[in-house]
Amino acid sequence: MAFHTIMLAVEDGIATITLNRPERLNALNRALVEELDQALDQVERNEAVKVAVITGAGEKAFAAGADINEFTGLKGVEALKHMEKIQRVFLKIERLSKSVVAAVNGYALGGGCELMMACDIAYASETARFGQPEINLGIIPGAGGTQRLPRLVGKMRAKELILTGDMIDAAEAYRIGLVNKVVPSGELMNEVKKLCEKLLSKWAVALKLAKAAIEEGSNAPLQEGMGIEAKAEAICFSTEDKEEGVAAFLEKRKPVFTGR
Repeated sequence: MAFHTIMLAVEDGIATITLNRPERLNALNRALVEELDQALDQVERNEAVKVAVITGAGEKAFAAGADINEFTGLKGVEALKHMEKIQRVFLKIERLSKSVVAAVNGYALGGGCELMMACDIAYASETARFGQPEINLGIIPGAGGTQRLPRLVGKMRAKELILTGDMIDAAEAYRIGLVNKVVPSGELMNEVKKLCEKLLSKWAVALKLAKAAIEEGSNAPLQEGMGIEAKAEAICFSTEDKEEGVAAFLEKRKPVFTGR
């Protein structure tokens, strides 16, 4: 299908979803959220895709938050439905069977920061900026910020960012564990591609089971999470990939996984 607010490109097992509203700093309006939802479904169904990248068009922003123009007159039940829709789409990223990498090329504020936090790994340009500034509008983060941010950086640091609405730079985001790596602006996509190629080389049933076990177990008591892990591991031991991995190790060669 034709998209208007995003771009979707697939090459060599990597799907790149680009938020494409640079004139609005890639703000997340309803149309973009809907198209992102549809793109994620396409990525999930496409067996040729093993890894997905989410980034923003232009050099200024990954996504500078929600499109505030759409907040005028938004109240009560309608606002609840809007937030629940965004939350469902971001949960879809977490539950995607493919690994998802955020390539943060600029501002990642509000909903943009929340989108990044739903991804599996985040690489950021040294010019990127992060924050949850919703408090300055008299509202709170509504796309997962109050839940994912404490889990990533700790409750006290998350409270500080959310209650003050302050913005932090890429170096600070890395220091507190909000992003995995900071790279020079001109090298961001090259570094992301290297990461994707590494993930592709490890593509196996185990990769998606590891992601699922982390996501499911992170919200469960430790004992329940250990059970989730054990069941996932048992499935791994029933795959052709496990046989290939063990054989390759014993034969001192690189494994060739097939995802079976």
